[in-house]
Amino acid sequence: MSGSSVFISRIRGLPVVDTDGDQIGKLRDVVVGFRPGVQAPRVRGLVVELFARQRIFVPMLRVHSVDAVQVVISGVVNTRRFSRRDAETLVVDDLVDQPVRRRGHPGPQVVYDVSMREVRNREWELAEVAVRERSGGRFRRRSHVTIVDWRDVVVGVQQTGQETEQLVARMEDMKPADIARELHDLSPARRADVVRALSDEVLADALGELPEDEQVELISSLETERAADVLEEMDADDAADLIGELAPDLAERLLGEMETEDAEDVRRLLSYEESTAGGLMTPEPVIVATGATVSEALALVRAEDLTPALASMVYVCRSPYETPTGPFVGGVHFQRLLREPPSTLVSALVDSDLEPLKASSTLAEVSRYFATYNLVCAPVVDPDNHLLGAVTVDDVLDHMLPEDWRGDQMDGMTPVDDEVAPAGPAGGRATDGQRDRLG
Repeated sequence: MSGSSVFISRIRGLPVVDTDGDQIGKLRDVVVGFRPGVQAPRVRGLVVELFARQRIFVPMLRVHSVDAVQVVISGVVNTRRFSRRDAETLVVDDLVDQPVRRRGHPGPQVVYDVSMREVRNREWELAEVAVRERSGGRFRRRSHVTIVDWRDVVVGVQQTGQETEQLVARMEDMKPADIARELHDLSPARRADVVRALSDEVLADALGELPEDEQVELISSLETERAADVLEEMDADDAADLIGELAPDLAERLLGEMETEDAEDVRRLLSYEESTAGGLMTPEPVIVATGATVSEALALVRAEDLTPALASMVYVCRSPYETPTGPFVGGVHFQRLLREPPSTLVSALVDSDLEPLKASSTLAEVSRYFATYNLVCAPVVDPDNHLLGAVTVDDVLDHMLPEDWRGDQMDGMTPVDDEVAPAGPAGGRATDGQRDRLG
């Protein structure tokens, strides 16, 4: 350790455990992606060796904590064999013992060790480099090790100058919609190079922002294993929408390649009509037990991977707590949680005036429901009052807008103009397609 930095050599070989303390494997390497200029490379994830000697990739979003004793990870881990993507660099395999140039310092040097630090919640980057002078000759003498900031060295892999790597590095800092626009504007050959180099998480986020036909074309062009990995990283409702547009044999092949839990969520969503609450919902809302406190609920809605819409409401249910849950007790608005003492039971704060949606509720009924209750997130239950999921306002809007609104927007056309004015719950004009969807 060096302050808040963690040197890779100190944690390499440490046990990797889940939140229950059960060991999954051992840490073998750290995967990073270089960024333009002197920005420190972003840490994408860890290479973990399972007991069967197979190495897998664990994204940093799954890394709960790193210390001198162990690495704790959370969530579902993909056990597929690790395969390095273009524009990815392994710290131990690619950087350690490699020659570098230290700015303002004459003479060749080599990398002895590299540290990383957490800059934001579960977002890490390389911090320091331990370097030593590179000695030549037959009889080498161990030289003094100096620790310098990452920005004070020039590493060979930074100087490749390859356009694809530079574009991928820029995309790491873009919003998904902006990445999608970049992919939309690339030539097919260039797009294939970039897609091959992007991480599964970044590609999954961008994929949901592409026009529908381009989503189908892109996912169909990937190898089955990679396509399944990307679909697992997508929100279940977005993955279901995409799989529903694929040829049946390809869809079934991808579902069979996905992790069982993710595939089950998608299959369940596919069983509902697309323009119903069941077809629109996500199966992973924020769920708490009847005995949960306000402080526990607030800790859950702080999760970085939650969208603002999903984080706007917490749902109280009885066991089991995975959808479909036990009996649904009610929903609690995020703002209500902020106004109550931390020790208050969430179950005492449910909005008793909020009736949940049925899975069969039509798009017109869902849109009127959102307008009536001024919501951005709403619960969906089955006939036995078990929580199935939640519908968010972005999914409602996505189905109310013209079918190819994303493509029109990327091509520079205004999605809403005098000729096309989508009708919302409050009225207005609608296209024929919108009238069909709204009923």
